[in-house]
Amino acid sequence: MNQLSDFHRDRVRAVLAASPLIPVITINDPDDAVPLCQALVKGGLRVLEITLRTRHGVRAIERVRQALPDVWVGAGTVTGVAQYREVEAAGAQFVITPGVTEALLEFGLTSEAPLLPGISTISELMLGYSLGYREFKFFPAEVSGGIPALKAFASPFPDVSFCPTGGIRRTTARDFLALANVSAVGGTWLMPEAAVAAKDWDAISRVVQDSLADLQVEN
Repeated sequence: MNQLSDFHRDRVRAVLAASPLIPVITINDPDDAVPLCQALVKGGLRVLEITLRTRHGVRAIERVRQALPDVWVGAGTVTGVAQYREVEAAGAQFVITPGVTEALLEFGLTSEAPLLPGISTISELMLGYSLGYREFKFFPAEVSGGIPALKAFASPFPDVSFCPTGGIRRTTARDFLALANVSAVGGTWLMPEAAVAAKDWDAISRVVQDSLADLQVEN
């Protein structure tokens, strides 16, 4: 059975170590992609997850990679191998899925963009674990058990770390990050809808700065 290489694991660990907060970005207006991501980086973030929840996601990854070459830019909400290939071609430096399939896990073993697979159950975790994955997205975090679930996962899988996403807010991010098996958290609160609609990029930078300050993280 093929196993995940040390190279791929090191790349995923580097992404998760680069920023305790990872914005889950949905692009509704393609013209927003670069200035929005610039605002997030100005606030102190170094990892950007651009989702495929709209048709603008792939092109946004291309544009943001060109505009911000010094930060990690990856693709989220990847649900199939065809999408995986597409975002790799667009320059995604990592891929995050909402769930797992054997095809996605197998493809991620040798892909150029390393995979952070999404799981919500022990069975899904075990499927990835058997292939060498040790870093996972926990999604949707709150409705899948939140902090108590992550604490329960730690006992049988002490060598696994998570990036919980889904329902996490600025007021709860710190509690998740206090867990020994949580490397980073993802969320949409970093980009308030009203600020994005108004193209108030300075406001978004302030939200990021304040959120990092809540964690006592030096920018």
